[in-house]
Amino acid sequence: MSFDNLCKLLSEKHPATFASWVLGTPQTSVKVLKTELSIEPIRADYVTFLQLQGRILHLEFQTKLESTPPLPLRMLDYWVRLYRLYRLPITQVVVLLLPPAAETVIETVFCVETTRHEYRVIRLWEENPEPFLNDPALLPLAPLAATTQPQALLQQVVVKVNQLEPRQRPEISAYTQILAGLKYNQDLIRQLFREGMMRESVIYQEILAEGEQRGEQRGREEGRKAEGQLLILRLLTRRVGELPQEVLNRIETLSLEQLENLGEALLDFQAIADLETWFSTLE
Repeated sequence: MSFDNLCKLLSEKHPATFASWVLGTPQTSVKVLKTELSIEPIRADYVTFLQLQGRILHLEFQTKLESTPPLPLRMLDYWVRLYRLYRLPITQVVVLLLPPAAETVIETVFCVETTRHEYRVIRLWEENPEPFLNDPALLPLAPLAATTQPQALLQQVVVKVNQLEPRQRPEISAYTQILAGLKYNQDLIRQLFREGMMRESVIYQEILAEGEQRGEQRGREEGRKAEGQLLILRLLTRRVGELPQEVLNRIETLSLEQLENLGEALLDFQAIADLETWFSTLE
């Protein structure tokens, strides 16, 4: 599935949410319209047509501006076909998922002699991420929103995904990781989502529970500590690579509370130097 088509799928699964976001006002009565337009029918693969109260909302999702025919002409073409069919006012909005090259002009109007047609363009990379982070329907778009700290934003997204209801989580997580792939390295995406699942889901709790069960035989505290060390070593290796022996020895000396604190700090680590800095805070 293409990125544009995924956005079309999301907008048609949650039409009221997308209409409310784009228009900036709550929309409750929203109907998804067919995307086949009459008069030498064309099928608009990456657009969504929504019927609101007394209005049509035409949403178009684009990763690239280049197209044949050009985007402004297509928007005029859609407007004419929609108006002929429904005879209602039409709001047209193009959602750009990625910024184009620096010198690119983002057009919002078709103009030839006396014919002039305007439409809106939403630059997703300039949008406040908060509305996306706080709504499961929009959450898959959050990694592409405005930020000066991309990795920190992606970490926030992971936390929000793992707070979803279990029935929602797998689907939203998959959509989010697909769209995040437009902007982030795939290894980073897999790493953060895997670690987030371990930290927030039952997997992490099972590790602790296993430690407690073994602790009945050799001391509950030592059992949890041993399992905590295994988890920390596994996450650290994924995060910063192979660990020197002195680091391994140092981790073995940490208390259970220190291991838990280290686990919380891991999301900020980029290299072994970050771990050494963390160790220095214990001295």
